[in-house]
Amino acid sequence: MREVAVVAFAQTRHTDHDEGLSEPELIAPVIEEVKRVSGLSRFGFTCSGSCDYLAGAPFSFVSALDAIGAWPPISESHVEMDAAWALYEAWVRLQHGDVDSALVYGFGKSSQTDVREVMTLQLDPYYLAPLGLDQVSYAALQASALGAPEAELREIARRSRADGRANPYALHLPDPTGDDPYQVRPLRSCDVAPPTDGAAAVVLAAGDLATRIAERPAWITGIAHRAEPHYLGMRDLARSASAADAGRAAGVGKGPVDVAELHTQFSHEEIILRDALGLGPDVAVNPSGGPLAANPVMATGLIRVGEAARRIMAGDAARAVGHATSGPCLQQNLVTVMEA
Repeated sequence: MREVAVVAFAQTRHTDHDEGLSEPELIAPVIEEVKRVSGLSRFGFTCSGSCDYLAGAPFSFVSALDAIGAWPPISESHVEMDAAWALYEAWVRLQHGDVDSALVYGFGKSSQTDVREVMTLQLDPYYLAPLGLDQVSYAALQASALGAPEAELREIARRSRADGRANPYALHLPDPTGDDPYQVRPLRSCDVAPPTDGAAAVVLAAGDLATRIAERPAWITGIAHRAEPHYLGMRDLARSASAADAGRAAGVGKGPVDVAELHTQFSHEEIILRDALGLGPDVAVNPSGGPLAANPVMATGLIRVGEAARRIMAGDAARAVGHATSGPCLQQNLVTVMEA
């Protein structure tokens, strides 16, 4: 396989409210930043991830291309998923060997809609959606099946918020309080990733181009995606078989892991994913604060890869894992392993 690395990463300062920016205005600064860092003004391939349902308009990703510039013509693609899957497509595209660079970006404005209502549309329209359960309700079922101690969940929420306050891009949320009301038992509001507006971009480069761009590229040594049955009654909610399978295929266990950025939209998911990926207590999990500190839907998974890569490029880690998920109760999982 062709050697491909993350050589640049940028993200917006995420917000929990609409700042009046159009999607091109939201995306443009991060595109300009990765162009500046990489020194590239054009890319062999461009791929984005977003969700038309957040914008309430069909083909909303087309208008976002105004931030990229599509003339002269570019080779471009889009996934109706988190932009981590756009990164996966770009990695596959670079394996063809005819282009050496790729721009990947994702964006979402949760302030335009009710995310819990939108995500219910992922469910089977005949048997599941009519039940009226949203992603938080299903997550509560999973947390109950796991049976994690409440004190452990509170500590995960507290740590995520504390790390997020040290991250200039995350929301500055207060620590959980004792009188925090339950949203859906056994979850409290601090256990649920906050709705967030934001965008992120990553540049991938292959071979010699990567070493020319970055002093310390984050080489992708393994990447894999696995999915489980859609129906929750057909799988064990207390574990994530697809995350474990993706982790094995990506080679997580082939060496020590310094940092793991996990797409944990609920506190209990960190416990499940640590076990599935075989991450010991010595692994720094979500030092950026993770999704519990900022959750720009459709960019959150890409940010996990970017944050993990940033640690390698800065010399703070030698081997890191970036994880993204989609679907109810960790149904789909994408695992990326990067090394210095």
